[in-house]
Amino acid sequence: MFYFNQSPRQRGFTLIELMIVVAIMAVLATAAMPLRELVVKREKEQELRIALRQIRNAIDAYKQAVDDGHIEKEADESGYPPTLEDLVIGVPDIKSTDNKMIYFLRRLPRDPMFEDMDVAGIEETPAVDTWGKRSYESSAKNPQEGEDVFDVYSLSEAVGLNGIEYNRW
Repeated sequence: MFYFNQSPRQRGFTLIELMIVVAIMAVLATAAMPLRELVVKREKEQELRIALRQIRNAIDAYKQAVDDGHIEKEADESGYPPTLEDLVIGVPDIKSTDNKMIYFLRRLPRDPMFEDMDVAGIEETPAVDTWGKRSYESSAKNPQEGEDVFDVYSLSEAVGLNGIEYNRW
């Protein structure tokens, strides 16, 4: 477009127009911040659901392998894995003729709600220590560790978007 009869002072934006645009951008950015926090929280909750499902399925598969006679079990044992690490490092298949190992997880997922202390020089907490563990002999209302791992739960006491504490999922 060509503008005729305009002096160089009339081209461009005035300071007031620029201030209005900056103010509108600030209002939009302020409105978007809570939405971003909500999206991040939803993503972490989805990661928690997936991690809990993976570990619980692996625990159930271990128990099924014990019940099917693939894993050796003492008479006084529950049949659940003694530790979460056993799901990853594997256990010998006693029915296998060539000493095969049975693996239930490729890696143990971390609890996404677990907050590591971000201090320089301190190593990240191992994934196994980010979970609360419940033994077969403890109650669901008061989970306690024991000689086996019957279930896992988040150690976070924060409340999810559904109104339930993460450690009750």
